[in-house]
Amino acid sequence: MKIFILSDAGSIHTKRWVKSLSENGCEIFLFGLLDTDLSFYDKMPNVTVYCYNFTFNKSSIAYKWVMSKALYFKALPKIKQKIREFNPDILHAHYASSFGLLGAMTGFHPYVVSVWGSDVYDYPNAGLIYRKLLEFTLKRADKILSTSHVMAKETGKYTDKEIGITPFGVDTDLFRPIFDQQPTDVFVVGNVKTLSSTYGIDVLIKAFARVVEKNPSVPLLLKIVGKGPQEAELKRLAADLGVADKVEFLGFIQNDRLPEFYNSMSVSVSLSLRESFGVVAVEAMSCECPVVVSDADGFTEVVEEGATGFIVPKQNDEAAAEAIQRFIDQPKLRCEMGQNGRKRVLECYRWEDNVATMISYYNQILDK
Repeated sequence: MKIFILSDAGSIHTKRWVKSLSENGCEIFLFGLLDTDLSFYDKMPNVTVYCYNFTFNKSSIAYKWVMSKALYFKALPKIKQKIREFNPDILHAHYASSFGLLGAMTGFHPYVVSVWGSDVYDYPNAGLIYRKLLEFTLKRADKILSTSHVMAKETGKYTDKEIGITPFGVDTDLFRPIFDQQPTDVFVVGNVKTLSSTYGIDVLIKAFARVVEKNPSVPLLLKIVGKGPQEAELKRLAADLGVADKVEFLGFIQNDRLPEFYNSMSVSVSLSLRESFGVVAVEAMSCECPVVVSDADGFTEVVEEGATGFIVPKQNDEAAAEAIQRFIDQPKLRCEMGQNGRKRVLECYRWEDNVATMISYYNQILDK
């Protein structure tokens, strides 16, 4: 099966799909737009990668035009050329508002679109023309896919087509409990997210400060993994709240090192304002780490309230602190919910099963 993929070549999500589909016998041509390091794809069997290489200063007006999709159309002739040369069985675009629109413009069928999040939550709300462009893209698609049921419901506002579900799960052999890891008396609260306003890390720091104040005799630590535009602001907040000495900003950590980090946590806390699919919660649960999450849509789908973790209202640091406190007061709860989380991931979010689901959709499309 030959799949032509339009997607961000630098995205970890794209990398995982391409690698797994290749390992399952698919021949892949990946077309990206922005210049990025492609070394991940070196020596990968049955995979060809081409980047159009839009290279602009991120502060420039030109870059903003690219990100608003206007200049993407310059790549359309090259995409059509590469499609003719590769002669795929299926064209699959990941992210409906950029790659998806370009895929729709090629006129190639069968055509698959995967929605990722902001392309259906934010993009159509930017103005009538954006809504119409999204509706056009979805209308051209022979199949629409979503990583979650909640995002499929949101996508359903712009199409009456049936939407398939392809969860973005985890490698449960990689994300697993590490029982030989050295135990510690420190209660560790952890977070893995981009340091931006969307992900409620300021709310987390405020919640952590509340927990510190309530537990003066308990050794506490907040570990934050990720980089982003709010880093300096968040560090100032931790200092202002008097907890800077108990908050570690660890920067970016490679995906294959994250299991070690999750295993060092007592609880994983993610308080996003919006989440299309709660992959960080799934990763933590797969490592038998209980979670506290906001009631953003993606989290409410993957986390079982009171069984694998606690769900709290968005932007409510007091509720988040109370949920964290329950794990301090009831150590056995961490073990019970951690085991429940691992069980849920094995049932619903094993990456091998998710890839098999994607391939089954491909086969259904070709059978039609």
